[in-house]
Amino acid sequence: MVEASGDQGDTKNAKGKHPERDENHAAEDEERVEESDMEEEDDDEGGEDEPKLKYARLTAHLLSVYRNGDATSAFLVAGDKMFVGTHYGNIHAISLPSFKTLRFYHAHQASISCISISPFPPPLPTALPEGVSRVASQAQTPKRAPPVKSDPGRNSSYTPPAEVIPNIPSNAVYIGTSSIDGTVCVQSLVDIKDVNVRNFARPVQAVALSPDYKNDRAYLSGGLAGNLILTVGGRAGSISTSTTTGTAAATASGWLGAVGLGTNTGKDTILHSGEGAISTIKWSLSGKYVAWINEHGLKIMRSNLQLESADADAAWKRIGHVDRPQDDGWEEMAAVWKGRVKWIDERSLETDEDDKARETSTSSPATSKLKQQVSKSNMRIEKLLVGWGGTIWIINVHPGGVGVGKNAGERSVGRPEIIKILRMDCIVSGLSLYTPTLLLVLAYTTPDEEEDEEKEHLKGHKSKASTTSTSSEPRGGIRHRQNALSPELRLIDLNTSQEVDTDTLTVSRFERLSASDYHLGILPAPRATPIAQTPRGTLETLTGMGSGMWNATINATALLSSSAASTHSKGSKDSDSKQSGTSSARGNISQRNTAVHPHLAAPGIKIFIHSPYDCILATKRELSDHLSWLLEHQKNQQAWELIDEHPEVISSSPEKLAEIGPPTPDRAQASSDDFYDDASTVDSASRLIYSAVEKEKRRVGELWIQQLIKANDWAAAGKVCGKVLGTAQQWEEHVYSFVAANKYDEITPYIPTIQLRPPLKSEIYEAILGFYVGRNRPKVRELLDQWPPDLFNIESVTTVLENQLNYRDVREDSVEDGLVGRDWRIVMESLGKLHVAAGKPREALKCYIKLQDADIAMMLIKEYHLVDVVADDIPGLILLRVSKEQEQSAPIEELKEATSEAIALLVNEAQHGLIRPEVVVQQLEDKNMTLYIFFYLSSLWKGESIEGRASENIQRLIDESRTLVDEFADLTVHLFASYDRELLMDFLTKSTRYTFEKATQECEERDFIPELVFLFSKTGQAKRALYLIIGRLADVSQAISFAKEQNDDDLWEDLLEYSMDKPRFIRGLLEEVGTAINPITLVRRIPEGLEIEGLREGLSRMIKEHDLQHSISKGVAKVLRGEVAVAQNSLRSGQRKGVKFDVVHKPEDHIDVAASDVPSTIDGVCASDLAKDFVAHKPKQEPKPGHCVGCREPFSEYETETLVGFACGHVFHLSHLLSYQHESRPVTPPDVELDENGEWAMTHSVGAKVTHARLLRDKIRDGCPVCASITVS
Repeated sequence: MVEASGDQGDTKNAKGKHPERDENHAAEDEERVEESDMEEEDDDEGGEDEPKLKYARLTAHLLSVYRNGDATSAFLVAGDKMFVGTHYGNIHAISLPSFKTLRFYHAHQASISCISISPFPPPLPTALPEGVSRVASQAQTPKRAPPVKSDPGRNSSYTPPAEVIPNIPSNAVYIGTSSIDGTVCVQSLVDIKDVNVRNFARPVQAVALSPDYKNDRAYLSGGLAGNLILTVGGRAGSISTSTTTGTAAATASGWLGAVGLGTNTGKDTILHSGEGAISTIKWSLSGKYVAWINEHGLKIMRSNLQLESADADAAWKRIGHVDRPQDDGWEEMAAVWKGRVKWIDERSLETDEDDKARETSTSSPATSKLKQQVSKSNMRIEKLLVGWGGTIWIINVHPGGVGVGKNAGERSVGRPEIIKILRMDCIVSGLSLYTPTLLLVLAYTTPDEEEDEEKEHLKGHKSKASTTSTSSEPRGGIRHRQNALSPELRLIDLNTSQEVDTDTLTVSRFERLSASDYHLGILPAPRATPIAQTPRGTLETLTGMGSGMWNATINATALLSSSAASTHSKGSKDSDSKQSGTSSARGNISQRNTAVHPHLAAPGIKIFIHSPYDCILATKRELSDHLSWLLEHQKNQQAWELIDEHPEVISSSPEKLAEIGPPTPDRAQASSDDFYDDASTVDSASRLIYSAVEKEKRRVGELWIQQLIKANDWAAAGKVCGKVLGTAQQWEEHVYSFVAANKYDEITPYIPTIQLRPPLKSEIYEAILGFYVGRNRPKVRELLDQWPPDLFNIESVTTVLENQLNYRDVREDSVEDGLVGRDWRIVMESLGKLHVAAGKPREALKCYIKLQDADIAMMLIKEYHLVDVVADDIPGLILLRVSKEQEQSAPIEELKEATSEAIALLVNEAQHGLIRPEVVVQQLEDKNMTLYIFFYLSSLWKGESIEGRASENIQRLIDESRTLVDEFADLTVHLFASYDRELLMDFLTKSTRYTFEKATQECEERDFIPELVFLFSKTGQAKRALYLIIGRLADVSQAISFAKEQNDDDLWEDLLEYSMDKPRFIRGLLEEVGTAINPITLVRRIPEGLEIEGLREGLSRMIKEHDLQHSISKGVAKVLRGEVAVAQNSLRSGQRKGVKFDVVHKPEDHIDVAASDVPSTIDGVCASDLAKDFVAHKPKQEPKPGHCVGCREPFSEYETETLVGFACGHVFHLSHLLSYQHESRPVTPPDVELDENGEWAMTHSVGAKVTHARLLRDKIRDGCPVCASITVS
């Protein structure tokens, strides 16, 4: 039970003195919040809530602490270390999570009352490579140091050797301890020589080291003397007496030290006294404030750290106080109850979904003020929790600064403010904040009255005598009481002041312990340092493994080991079975200390509950714990959904993995430190985890199904089957259970619709279909749509359906639910589907034709080419989509749309030669279906099925399709004339197979003048066609166009003769005749005196047209003349250009022809024959520049023969040009002839020049003969 009071306001008065609290005012402020009977009834009805924390006993890991009957009296946990003080005066510094003793020493002769470390909290260790740590350890020589004090009677016979502790930031801490023997000992963890012991001659209850003790060597202490003493200085390795004891030695030491003659034994200053024994002293986390409790209440003062120069005088100035409650019993118990003080670091608090929900709900004024103050303050507000007796205070200490409002002008160094007060029905043995809105309280209760015991029983708290208690009792002042109850760990919602969770802890010999024997230590979750994100593999995701201070030391053995819970959860039925006694801690101590407890390896905040004989660890419950709780309480649905959403819950549960068996035992046994980075090992582990997840899901799913079946909720059970069952064996078992209970409707919708591996028996599907065939045939159709045919035997189901028809269980005229033939249609549709699935499309087509299901029938015909099946009933195929009502009264367009698919199919088959048009037309004529013949022939003529094909010869295919229509040309003319006049004209103009007389008759009967005009013009009856245009159509434009097309003078004469007495025709001729006839002739033919409307415009248009034609002709002639002139100029310029060619300059010793003997024979062949053959087959070479193309000889500067060159660069001797490719022609040069001596001589004969000029012109008429031959080839 919790009693809450609201905001208490500022705790500091204007003068800084103790204000006397008004009891009436306190009574008005405090508001009691009781748990009503109705709430208890709701709790009983609502069932048991899941606890928020899980517990593990760590006593077995601390056996060295309890050696020789010793018991703990003081406890502190911070960073990665645990510090324990015992009633024998021993100090144990233990490393976490390995539980390795870092330092053990005997500091006092009596029970240790308090432990303090500096700095607090110490920095967390940073991960160092193993080699670096080993080198650092070897760099220091191990030394053993005797304890500061020795007591053979209480010292353990076993003293472990002192090990060298690496001097790293996480180890650089000082341990301050106080004892009821009146001494305070400050010891360095790293340096065993750095120790200072001070005797205060009176029992010291509390000590608090300065956060900067390493530099200022200051600490605060207090005890039964009632003095709050500040001690500064002191020589390392010395034992001194406090100057406040009043002894002669202390006085002399203080006087000599004051004048500078004594040794440096430190200085003691009394900061406060006179208000009774001091039980608790705590420095704030920032070091700015100090809180302590004496018999009169709580005091808060400003320390000397982090003071600005303007506030130097405020050092050790008290800034506020809170009086103790004035209730009954406080006068006697104020000195007995030990106050618990906790400075809170809100950044290290735990958060969870419940906490977020509480924050969003209506909060109390105190918590709202707390959030507002924290959010708007730039400087950090320090939060203080105080638990004393049965009262809890939550205090905010505001930072100092210049005052505002009524305190304007005043400078403050801090202002405490009480934001909430809670009244408990217990004694507070420890407290902290678990989340920003959840208060964690270690409650000590005593059965003062029978009502309390009954209430505890109703609330579910169970107490049981510890089985680990012994008759041995510690020496050190533990009171021997026999009526104490087990301590409780409570979570209290600060918004509602209600307990949200209460767990009763089972500790050893709790009946004899008092409230001061218990300690609560909080180890916040280490803050995540920003590191580079790396992708996580499948195995890492499932196992939840990560990198962290705790996870670094986890191995497979630790993961597969578990510790039983050491707590009774509220209302838990099996909580007694979860206890683990200290007897389970047998074995090799060193081996146990090296193992990491799985609860310590878990992330999140760690809560340590310490008693003289036990240490219990509480941590936040993980998903695996939540799963176990759900299964224990038969919440199978939530358990399955949890596994499905978070499969890692199985891989992170040691108990679940242990069921599968140890992976790769040979490697693990060989060496637990080996790391196998092998792909096969990772894959094997991945498969193992997946197997575990699926196995557990199936197991929980079956529990869920059995639970629903027992509750007779078959519908929900069937739905769950579809969600959780995964194997054929499971499905077979559960389906048969549903069938046995006649619960077909409940299981059928969830049976697998895909083939399992191994497959589910087909008999199951067949049994269900057989059940519904006789009772619910629409369900059969639904199931056949959902189930693939490979799930069951098609023949068996087909036989069952055919029996329905054979035995007339269903008939075409039967009525079901007001629908005629409903079940008959369902059976026929089902048979059609099964025939298709069985590879019998012909049988299926028969079923769909009976159903008149055109869509599926046409699909089957197209896909399986089944036109031959319906070739004997073409009318039935065409009328598949046409009902009898439509056939009688529907418009042509509607009928065309309904038959388009069937017509297109027949057209396509006709084009491929499968069903000839003669067959289709004949069957349709027999049925007198003229309209549908038109649909068929028009589709053939248009080639509609061809237009969609991707082919380059579409026009050829269309022409071939039209040839199929030519066989029915006269019928086509009749049908086109009856139903589509536009298509008739197209047919008349493009086809020649119809009879002109019949076509003319069809057109005359329907008075189709344009068609008749075309027919008359095609048969040579142009005049008749012209008179139809003039007389029937009266269309002068068409008449003129027709005359132009015929280009017949007689036709023009008839047109002029007919038009001369018709002004409209004369105007039309003037405007449109153009240049087709002589305009003068037209104008002269116009009768005189005839009034013609628009004559002027007509003449103007005719004249303009002629002018335009003349202008165009003139422009064209001009363009032609210009182009001819340009071409002539190009020719002349080309002819005038010279031809460049090189002349070879022969050296003086050049020999054109070398004389040599000609052999008569070569290899038995006559030399002349070889020469002739060589000349005949000598390959032609490309002419070289400066060489004659004909003789291939170079030109010289003394050439006597005329040279002829072409623009292409080829140059000939004149004689070689004439004989090039025509050796028969004369080669005589034009300017030489034979003289009287028969030798060549220059001549100037005109006849010879003319002859050769003619020969030369003929030769070079086509240009260069070489280039001309290349062009021709």
